Amino acid sequence: MQLSLQNFTTLVQNAAASVQASSSQLLDLTVGSALRAVLEANASLGLWMQWLIVQVMQVTRAATSVGTDLDTWLADFGVSRLPAVAATGMVTVGRYTALGSAVVPFGAVVRTQDGSQSFTVTTDPTVAGYDAALGGYVLPAGTYSINVPVEAETAGQSGNVLAGTITLLVSATPGLDTVVNQSPLSGGIDVESDAAVRTRFQSFLDTRSQATPLAVGYAVQGVQQGLTYLLQENINSSGNAQLGNFIVTVDDGSGDPSSALITAVNSAVDLVRPVGTTFTVQGPAVTTAAVSMTLGLPPSADRPSAVAAVTAAVTSYINALAVGAPLALTRLAQVAYDAWPPVNNVSNLMINGDSADLSVPASGVVKAGLVTVS
Repeated sequence: MQLSLQNFTTLVQNAAASVQASSSQLLDLTVGSALRAVLEANASLGLWMQWLIVQVMQVTRAATSVGTDLDTWLADFGVSRLPAVAATGMVTVGRYTALGSAVVPFGAVVRTQDGSQSFTVTTDPTVAGYDAALGGYVLPAGTYSINVPVEAETAGQSGNVLAGTITLLVSATPGLDTVVNQSPLSGGIDVESDAAVRTRFQSFLDTRSQATPLAVGYAVQGVQQGLTYLLQENINSSGNAQLGNFIVTVDDGSGDPSSALITAVNSAVDLVRPVGTTFTVQGPAVTTAAVSMTLGLPPSADRPSAVAAVTAAVTSYINALAVGAPLALTRLAQVAYDAWPPVNNVSNLMINGDSADLSVPASGVVKAGLVTVS
C-alpha cells in the first residue's frame, strides 16, 4: 500500500479544519493562540511518527527499501544484487621497427588518452600470437602490429569507450611503441540497479516451484547482467526432435559467449532442471548485418556529427537484439531519426544489400557488420 505523506503545514491545516468543523462556534486559531499551539504540537508529533513509519518501510519491504537496505532484505531469501560487468574489446599494439620479435605481456595496462580509463591485456589462447611460455602475444620479426584482447580495470558502463580513444601504453613494454582501439569497447554494465533487482526478485518468487521454463530463465539471468536467452524444448542441438531434452541458447551481447560463461549458465540451469531431463547450453549462431542508409538533413546541419551519431546508435541497437529476434528494416529508420533529431529523411536503407527485414533462426542472433551512413 502506498503511504500518503503530509508536511507540517498540511497536518496543521487538516487538524484546524477538523476542530472547526466539530465546533458550533468560531474558534481562535490565529498564530500564538492556545488552540493553535496545541494543534501545532500535535502536528509535530504526527510528523515525527510519519518519519518513523517511512524509516521502517524503507528497511522492511523490497518495494520501498533502497541501496544496502534492499541488499539486506533480499539476502534473507538468498538473492543478491548482480555485480557490474567490465567492458571488453581488442586493441592494436604496434611498433616503429620490426627487426626482432616482441611480446605484449598478459596483464599489460593501456589507457585512454585523457587517462580516465585503464584496460588490462587478458589471456585468450584463441587469439593469434598467443604464447603461454612467453606469457603474452608475440609479434614475430617483420610484423609491425598485433591485435590483443583487453578488459576494463573498472567494471561498468564507463569502460564502454569509443574507437580511437585508447592511445597510451602504461606498462613497460620493450619494443612496442603505440596502441589504439580500432573499434569501440563494449559490454560494460553498471552494478544492478534497485529497480532491476526488484524486478528479478519477482521472477525469483515466481520460480520457486522450479522445473519450469520460468525457473530456467531466472537461473540464466541470475548468472550475469546483460544476458539474453532462448529456451527450446524437446529438441537437440541439431534441431531434431528429442523428448526430454531442451536447449538454452544464451548471448552476452558479443554473439560469442566465453566458455566460462557457458559453464556458469550450465551449472545454474542444472540446479533447477526437471529430474530425468537432459539439456545443452550453447552460444547463438551469428548472422552479420551490413547496413547502409542515406540521411536527409537541413543545409545548416552538421552532417559529420549526424553520421557519427546515427552510426553509433544503429550499431548499438543491432548488437542489443535478443536471441532469435529479427532485424526490422523500418526500425533502423526509427533509430536514425531518434539518434539525431534534425534528420528529416532516411533513404536507400538496406540490410545486406536487400531492402527487407533480416530474419534469423530461433537460436540465432543478429550482430552489426559494416554500418555505412552517408
